Amino acid sequence: MNAQATAPGGALDNSGVPILEMRGITKRFPGVVANDHVDFDVRAGEVHTLFGENGAGKSTLMRVLYGLYHPDEGEIWIGGQRVTIHSPAAAIHHGIGMIHQHFMLVDTLTVAENVALGTRSARGPLTGLDVVSARIRQLSEAYGLRVDPQAFVWQLSVGERQRVEIIKALYRDVAVLVLDEPTAVLTPQEVEDLFTVLRRMARNGRALVFISHKVREVLELSDRITVLRNGRVVGTLPAAKATRARLVEMMVGHQVATEEPPPRGTTGEPTLLVRDLHVRSDRGTEAVRGVSFDVRAGELVGIAGVAGNGQRELAEAIAGLRTPVAGSITVGGIELGGRGPAAARAAGLGYVPEERMRDGVVTEFSVADNLLLVDYRSRAYARFGFLRRGAIRRHCQELVDAFNVKTPSLETPARNLSGGNIQKLIMARELSAHPRVLLVAQPTRGIDVSASLYIHQRLIAQREDGTAILIISEDLDEIMTLSDRILVMYEGTIIGAADPRTTSREEIGMMMAGVHPGTPSAATQPSAIAGASPI
Repeated sequence: MNAQATAPGGALDNSGVPILEMRGITKRFPGVVANDHVDFDVRAGEVHTLFGENGAGKSTLMRVLYGLYHPDEGEIWIGGQRVTIHSPAAAIHHGIGMIHQHFMLVDTLTVAENVALGTRSARGPLTGLDVVSARIRQLSEAYGLRVDPQAFVWQLSVGERQRVEIIKALYRDVAVLVLDEPTAVLTPQEVEDLFTVLRRMARNGRALVFISHKVREVLELSDRITVLRNGRVVGTLPAAKATRARLVEMMVGHQVATEEPPPRGTTGEPTLLVRDLHVRSDRGTEAVRGVSFDVRAGELVGIAGVAGNGQRELAEAIAGLRTPVAGSITVGGIELGGRGPAAARAAGLGYVPEERMRDGVVTEFSVADNLLLVDYRSRAYARFGFLRRGAIRRHCQELVDAFNVKTPSLETPARNLSGGNIQKLIMARELSAHPRVLLVAQPTRGIDVSASLYIHQRLIAQREDGTAILIISEDLDEIMTLSDRILVMYEGTIIGAADPRTTSREEIGMMMAGVHPGTPSAATQPSAIAGASPI
């Protein structure tokens, strides 16, 4: 890539030395060292990726750079000079921009107004939005960003909003741009468009820091890769010498087996039936609009889609946590719509929620108490109003051992466990009830590779035991690896169905973006919706 760059202050950097260096950065929080003497640098004209699991310290390091956190130790050097960055305004002054996971835009303002926020107008007290709009059009043309300056942000798609964030950084002429998990809410096509823009920015001499834990994207975009684990730098290597196996081993500290799609099993009768379901969101708008599908015994169906297209509301309606406006939900022939979570569980539904810390466990309760939350009234564990402590302890220890939940003891509060072990704990509790239908939302979000692989294996084993499993995930790789059949949600509807063994990521991505498939597998065809014959 082009190594020539505009350094902070407008000077060209032709030296090939790092435009930004972070030396010995240490950041402590109560009970944890988030960054432990981290060294990191980025050169003009390159994409340098910070790679690691959630909680490895990637975002913390960049928040230190952007002035959102103040380091306990360490130095920041820009253009060969040591600087102190005490706020985002100071970071921008030094030529550093950052695009956060959650966009920092005002929905009720136009694109031009959002871009102009916080900048001086060339016309003094007048806004000069026509000048801003003209510059936005220039940047859009130069980088292929395709954004209308007069559009209101609330009218834009997620991908378009991200372009606005990039234009904000370009408008401020940043020399270093940090992108924190920028692909988390994008379709595959939008990811490719984003990467095209980022490569063009690097060719024009800007230094890019890309934060991610997705191996595929890291290998595709990066020039150099620095791996963080437990707040420390494990190593830095050129992308040309990196492989998936090597990066994952550096990330988790040991080798991890390659995951292969499981063979398709034999399915039975439809166990979960959803018909013409309508569900409202917390804002009162219709989030699920006439959704219909089946899941058969011994079948694993994945629901794919960009976040915010009705998946959460659908899951909560099936689990009995949200009352549908209209439609039918049955498990084993028992109607559940509007009857609440107790009725759903009695009918044989197991539920692993999206927000495991908020909805999946009681954080102050012990591991044992959380494992027994839904079965404490069973005669096996209570008699005449008294808990049978011995039986409870044996049952909970069996589950902890069977699901490899790493905990100091059964009395340990759930809040002290890692995310992966909390997810295993919830899975152990739900599967121990031998559900007819298992609903799992975001099964591996925020947990390490080893725990993810283990949970995938348990889901496949449960499917082979004859359970009907519905997985809702924003991770397309996960959906394509696990599913027998994929349903794609867009704006509250099932827009299409696909066989992951014969359908490309691009085709599924088009459906995620709202493009109706032009095949007999479209969601409007009864066979695709009911699951009789996926494509």
